[in-house]
Amino acid sequence: MGKEDPPSFPREEDGADEMAAEGARADPSGVRDLEEQDNSEVPSEAQKSPEKVEKTTSETFFYEYEDIYSRPFVTEDSGIPINLLTLKHSFGYDCTRSANLLPMDAQTLMYIAGNQVVILDLKTKSQSYLRSSSGGGIGFIMAHPTKQYFAVGEKGKKPNLIIYEYPSLRPYRILQGGTEEAYVFGDFNKAGTLLASVGSSPDYMLTIWDWRQEKIVLRSKAFSQDVYKVTFSAENEEQLTTSGAGHIRFWKMALTFTGLKLQGSLGRFGKTAVTDIVGYVELPDGKVISGTEWGNLLLWEGGLIKVELCQAEHKPCHSGPVSQVVLDEGELVTVGKDGFIRVWSFETIDAADAVDDTGLLEVKPMNELQVGRDVSLSFISKVPDSGQPLWYAQDTNGAIWKLDLSFQDTSCDPECLATFHSGRIEAMSVSPVTYLMATTALDRSVRIYDFSSNCQLSEMKFNQGGTALLWAPPVVNPKGGLIAVGFEDGVVRVIEVYDPQGLPVLAGQPRTQKAEIHLKQAFKPHSAAVTALAYEGKGEVLATGSRDKTVFFFAVGDKYEPIGFICVPGPVQALQWSPPSHAKSTLLILCENGFALQVPAPLPGEQETVSTYQIKNLPTQYFHFSSIKSQIKVKNSPVEEFYVPHMLEDKTTQNLEEEIALREKRKQEEENAELESLKQEKEIEEEPLPPLYIPEEPSPILCGFYSAPGKFWLSLGGYDSGFLYHCEFSHDQEEDPENRKDEPFEVIPMEDTDNNPIHHISFCSSRLLMFCGMQDGALRVYPLQDEDLSVDTVKEYWSFNVHDNDYGQIQKICSSYDDKFLLTCGGDGNIFSFNILSPEDVHQELKAKIPSPRSGLEEEEATEDIEDPNAYNIEEVKQKKEHERKMREAEEKKTKKREELAALRQEFLFLLQKNQELPKHMQLHREEYEMDHRIFEELNRQTAQRIQLVQKELAWEHEKHLIGLQKLQNQFRNSLEFDTVVVHAIQSNHQVSTYRLLAVSEKHFQEKQAQKQAEEREIITETTRMHWGASIPGGFQIFEEEAEELKMPEVQKPTTHYIERKHEKIKRNIEKSEKMKAKITKRKAEWEELYKSKPSEDCEDPKDVEAIRAARENMGCYDLKTATNYRVPEHKHMNTEKKMMQLASLEALIHQRKVNMNKEIMSLRDLKVSTIDEIKHLVQELKTIQAALDLSEHLPLPMIPQLHPDEVPEKKFEYDSDVLLKFKEEQEARAKLQGQLEGSSSSCEFRHGFLQAPCVETEPVAQAADGHPMKAAASLVTEQQKGFETEKTKPTEMELEILKKEKIKNMYLQETLIKKINTLVMNFDAELRFLRHKKLKLDVEMKSADLQHITWYEELLILKNLEKQENLLQGRVNSLLSEQEAMQSKLNSYLAQMEDKKSEIVKLQESEKVLYANFQASLGKNDEVAHFLTKVLKKKIKCTEEEKEAGTGADEEDETEEENDEESSLGIDEDDSGSEDEAFDDSVCPEGCTEALLQNTIQLREKRLGIEKALTEEKRAAAKLRKKYNALAKKVKIVESSLETAARELETFQWEKQQRLNELHVAVPLKLHQVEYMDNGELPSDFSQALVFTNQSLEYLQKRLVELCSEKRTQRELYKKAQKKYKQLVQEKKEMELKILRLEEKCNDLMMTKFGRLVDLEAVQAHSVNIEMEKLKVQIMEKEYLHSQELKKWEERISDLQQQLMKLTKENTRKLQQLNQFCLEKQQLETKLSSVKNDLLGEEFQGRRPTELRAAARLERRLAHAARGTALLREEIHLLRRKDGCLGRDLALLSSEHGQLFLQPSSLQGSGTPSDSFPALTPPALTSGASPR
Repeated sequence: MGKEDPPSFPREEDGADEMAAEGARADPSGVRDLEEQDNSEVPSEAQKSPEKVEKTTSETFFYEYEDIYSRPFVTEDSGIPINLLTLKHSFGYDCTRSANLLPMDAQTLMYIAGNQVVILDLKTKSQSYLRSSSGGGIGFIMAHPTKQYFAVGEKGKKPNLIIYEYPSLRPYRILQGGTEEAYVFGDFNKAGTLLASVGSSPDYMLTIWDWRQEKIVLRSKAFSQDVYKVTFSAENEEQLTTSGAGHIRFWKMALTFTGLKLQGSLGRFGKTAVTDIVGYVELPDGKVISGTEWGNLLLWEGGLIKVELCQAEHKPCHSGPVSQVVLDEGELVTVGKDGFIRVWSFETIDAADAVDDTGLLEVKPMNELQVGRDVSLSFISKVPDSGQPLWYAQDTNGAIWKLDLSFQDTSCDPECLATFHSGRIEAMSVSPVTYLMATTALDRSVRIYDFSSNCQLSEMKFNQGGTALLWAPPVVNPKGGLIAVGFEDGVVRVIEVYDPQGLPVLAGQPRTQKAEIHLKQAFKPHSAAVTALAYEGKGEVLATGSRDKTVFFFAVGDKYEPIGFICVPGPVQALQWSPPSHAKSTLLILCENGFALQVPAPLPGEQETVSTYQIKNLPTQYFHFSSIKSQIKVKNSPVEEFYVPHMLEDKTTQNLEEEIALREKRKQEEENAELESLKQEKEIEEEPLPPLYIPEEPSPILCGFYSAPGKFWLSLGGYDSGFLYHCEFSHDQEEDPENRKDEPFEVIPMEDTDNNPIHHISFCSSRLLMFCGMQDGALRVYPLQDEDLSVDTVKEYWSFNVHDNDYGQIQKICSSYDDKFLLTCGGDGNIFSFNILSPEDVHQELKAKIPSPRSGLEEEEATEDIEDPNAYNIEEVKQKKEHERKMREAEEKKTKKREELAALRQEFLFLLQKNQELPKHMQLHREEYEMDHRIFEELNRQTAQRIQLVQKELAWEHEKHLIGLQKLQNQFRNSLEFDTVVVHAIQSNHQVSTYRLLAVSEKHFQEKQAQKQAEEREIITETTRMHWGASIPGGFQIFEEEAEELKMPEVQKPTTHYIERKHEKIKRNIEKSEKMKAKITKRKAEWEELYKSKPSEDCEDPKDVEAIRAARENMGCYDLKTATNYRVPEHKHMNTEKKMMQLASLEALIHQRKVNMNKEIMSLRDLKVSTIDEIKHLVQELKTIQAALDLSEHLPLPMIPQLHPDEVPEKKFEYDSDVLLKFKEEQEARAKLQGQLEGSSSSCEFRHGFLQAPCVETEPVAQAADGHPMKAAASLVTEQQKGFETEKTKPTEMELEILKKEKIKNMYLQETLIKKINTLVMNFDAELRFLRHKKLKLDVEMKSADLQHITWYEELLILKNLEKQENLLQGRVNSLLSEQEAMQSKLNSYLAQMEDKKSEIVKLQESEKVLYANFQASLGKNDEVAHFLTKVLKKKIKCTEEEKEAGTGADEEDETEEENDEESSLGIDEDDSGSEDEAFDDSVCPEGCTEALLQNTIQLREKRLGIEKALTEEKRAAAKLRKKYNALAKKVKIVESSLETAARELETFQWEKQQRLNELHVAVPLKLHQVEYMDNGELPSDFSQALVFTNQSLEYLQKRLVELCSEKRTQRELYKKAQKKYKQLVQEKKEMELKILRLEEKCNDLMMTKFGRLVDLEAVQAHSVNIEMEKLKVQIMEKEYLHSQELKKWEERISDLQQQLMKLTKENTRKLQQLNQFCLEKQQLETKLSSVKNDLLGEEFQGRRPTELRAAARLERRLAHAARGTALLREEIHLLRRKDGCLGRDLALLSSEHGQLFLQPSSLQGSGTPSDSFPALTPPALTSGASPR
């Protein structure tokens, strides 16, 4: 995409005051934020008003055009002037673009041309232009209803939608953000206040604009495919319509709770084929008329197609797509691609509706206008303010028309205002001597322009479109008037352009054109489109290239003569001769598939063109481009590295060495060093490069040119775009061109061309400027410092988007001969001229000089043109002539040989005649004429070969006739199940024939098969179900058990028998209880069933009811179906499906009966065949017997019966070569006699030949049949001969006796065999007569069945006609029935809910009564505070508004007396208490009332309020349900009445249908004895009053009279018996009731005796154990068992610890004894010591000292402590022996009581050694350490 400077959007205004008031609100990007700018410019106002104030755009505000239009892109600091090229004129017109014609007034037209909007002044033919703002192109233009403004929707990224004022062309508003890529269409509403726009892919966004304020009102995605058009409704501006590819959509601007939204409804085509909709119009009543691709009109209503409109006889409204529909002044105008404009009656179309199932309605246009031949109209627009119905029309074939649609006598004919090329410009060339330009396109025209005067000079039409064009250089035509044009059919035409003023003026032929075109020569060198033309530098050779992969050379002269052609590897893309600077003249051929070739110019006289024009010895150099773009991407190196020659690093070493050898010698050392470094880098390289990508299909070559001898530059598309590749032809050309992979040696990257390749490159004459035409329609100019291209020279460029960016790729760029003008043409059909570095006024005086005509031009005859596109090209003509020459020479040789052979034949005949004249002994035999047997063998071989050749040649004909025969057989024979076979009697003329039956239809066969398969599937399903039903439960139980086992925790299960018995006992109890419950339930169910079966007092016996119903149904109601009161029973209702089933069953029955009869007849034929065989065998035996008898004794032999041809009709179709040859002879004979009637007679002969075939076939059969008699006759002769031999000797008497016996025997056998043969014949004839009689009866039945079939078929036709109405009525009845059922189910559910609500209300009322009772109970006898507490209880608490409303609603809706009574029964006057609520304070407790009583009352009040609230809600819910129930009940009544009405209508319809069926005539064949309707003993002439009745029914009725009398007597007797039995049963009932009372009293007495009260025996019986309790008991047992196990472990441990304790106790006792001993010893010692001291100290020391006293006391305490420790140990031992689990608690108790150092059992477990478990006693005396010393 070409680059352009981004525009900015400043604005200008009409007044300074307004500018100051509004402020500068335009930002550089054109997006305005009013809030931010207001805040920035007027901060004080923003501070004063915190609320956001929405600003509006001033009506007088304008943008500045100079600041918004897109300008050329110029590389920065390049010095390239911005005005390097300036647009001068636009010559083209994009007529294929939709709605590309906008009349602003009677003299001004607007249309889009690439990136410009062209404003054309029709009077002066001058043009002015509006550039796009983004350079991305323009999508649509649309005028405001007032024509004061027009909208321009652009293309590109985030395109703008600009509103311009007219006629000032100033930008008024710029709308942004409406779509992502491009605008497709836009439309103003009728008032002009809103603008709707729709975008292209990818968003297809529909946007509604408040365009004056530049705001989006609404937006939505229009569709997921291309949208062509959007329009507002003229009558309702809130409705829009969009259409596009395969859709139409209807939009509404709907006001929802979230705001205004766009809601679209997609049109549904239904049965109509989906079509692209281009043209449509909305009618005033909301309907829409749209066009179709096939030319009809669709009337849409409510999103559906109401009717499809066409012309009479279902002809389309237009012969092609309808491109536009317009509603103008109450008339509907349609525009078609067929060039017609038709006007239709609006009233007729608006009221149109479908009349049949086709959905088509034929209408007739009021007026029509054919604009012209070869006109394809796509859009028309009315001329504004003209006062006349004048319209401008856009012709997609390249024209703008002015039309007068007044359809009056004074109406003007269509006027063509301008013509242009239609579609893409294929080729363009400029004159080398003047300012003339020639163009051609596929519209079959060649046009000449004067680009200095901006006008078209001439135009010439041809039969095919032009594809290539080249202006001849001055060396060929110095005047510059010769042009070579190539066309799509391969023809090249040389035309001359000349000034007609130079020719003498003939009378009556005025000169209308400034220039004329004359066809000089036409020749066809190619069989496909010509793609390239090139004149050799000296002008001696013209080269033409084509898509047929050939290049043809012509010698240039006064007449172009062919030199020859060469074949190239691909379609030719371009041709270029080497420039004059090159030493040799060579041609560069560029092919589309990546091949480039170089060939020298062939010399005219050196080529051999006798048999062909192909040049086979022309030296050719090939270059097959191999992609290197992937290498460039992999290397990711700077561009300069790629520019260095031979820099491609990923070449193999071999390629690098080859490249070294080809270098120039002066750079050899440097390049060797470079290659060595490259090799080292490749070896050192560690990371592998990513794989190289080579496209499977080679990138196409787009253009190229010579740079040096053998070198050239290429521009490629596809994957390899983005670079210019410098290539060179290799010297090694021995390799196959297809296998070559040549790489360029230099690459220049081109900026922004990866996805935008260069399509065309040209240079100015000085080669200082290089012009590049891009794919996106941009024009680039590269200034060249020198003639060689380099990276530096292409860094700086000038770019300008001119043509359309999507499809306007530049096809050709040409500069004028003096480099003052530049011309471009593109795929969008536009042609632009530019000034090069000079303003327009410099060239105002320049004029093009039209070449003068050559002398004698006016006297030349018109050149013969090649008009047939399938004409032979030059080479094909040459080959054809050569072939004709060879064939002519071959014919001459054949003629000479034939003459020689005729002479030899005459000579041979003469010799044969001479040989015949010789005596016989001298004549030569025929074998002696044979010189060599090999000659005849060779001839036979050649004959066989020729026969094979003829067979091959006739194979197609043979296969054709064989297939034809097979088709005939499939049509007429294979479709037969049975053909007509006539079996004849042997001795009489009786015969019986089969029925000719067609095979059963495939549909019927499939239905039977489907039915059979359905039955089989049903059987299989039932079997499978039974199998699984029997097998699943057990398996399922196993799976459940396994699952339970898996779910069971892995704990140790108790193994004691007691627990197991407990489990079993629980199971037994549960089973017993369940059985008892089931028994009770079963007994209850039986009682319920019994009570249900108890009939009511007025009940009737069901058997009697069923018998009465059956009697009524079968009583034989013989009401006439024609009676007015006849009603069709429901089971006799007939519809199409039932009737078709009847017909199918009847047809199947008829077919089966006929098949059975045919089988019997075929069996009879087989019997005849076997009878004939047996008769033949018997006749053979008879002949053998008669051979032994005399002739006088022979009885006549019976005739052997033969099969008739109609008994074996299949033999008619058996034929062989003899039959076919005979048929052929008859055909030829007939052809000679009848001449031109050969075709009709051939079929008869063919049929006759087939009929004669059995005669030919029966001969060998007869011979075969008679073969045995011949042998028998031969044997008979031999026997006779032997007999004659024996007769020679005289027989003896014995022999005579034997012969006599043999004779008698043979005579008997002869008679027996003849009788047997006659018996066989008679039996067969009897069988045939019997079967014939049976078939006659069947024929009668079949005729009756056929009559019945006809009647039923006629009934079927009637039923089909009435089926639609019946289905509607039946559907209505069914829908009402389903609706009634649904409503009834709802009613039932409402009733159930109401019952639930009533029960809830009753419960709440009971709760309220209980609450008041509790309150009275709490009061007791305290009457003093009862009044106060009652007030507290009744005090009303203020509720919320919702509760009040709910309560009020519930009170209003509750109207039942029961609830009112219940409320009044409470005895509480809430109204009275409510008035006194404010008189007391419930927070203060009065005297005599306790606080607890007051709080209890308050709590009761809260409960009362909750109950009242719940009661209110329940009442409200009940009231709502009641309302719903009542409303639904009303609806049910309405539905029931509707159902009754619908049922009556259906019943009436059934009666009418029966009457229609009664109108049919039914044929009933009767015999005379069956007619009992007589008039005076004679048959009446009118049987209209007769009734057809079956004999069986009549007999049944007569018999039924007798039966009814007997039944009546029987019923009376039964009635008497029933009365007696009834009395007996009443008496028994009374006795039974008394017995029941006695038994009940006895039962009650027994219960009182046993239980002391009345109990429910069923409850006692059903009482079972508490399963949960029993399970818990079992669990307790299991736990006890586990605990016992654990206690055992603990007891064992305790015993161990006791042993340890005993040891410790013993040790402690021993130590105590030692201590006691020590104490005694100490005491003794102290005693001794004291005595010694006493003795020593005297009297003062006598007596006990205090220290001794203290020691004694201390010893005493220690002893007491030891005693207590001993006691504690004894208690602990006692506790350890216990098993009640209270060890821990008691030990803790002991520890806490005595404060001793004993450990708990938990700490005992963790002890490591026994000694650590129980610490030893520590006497306090020892631990204190108190010692006397």
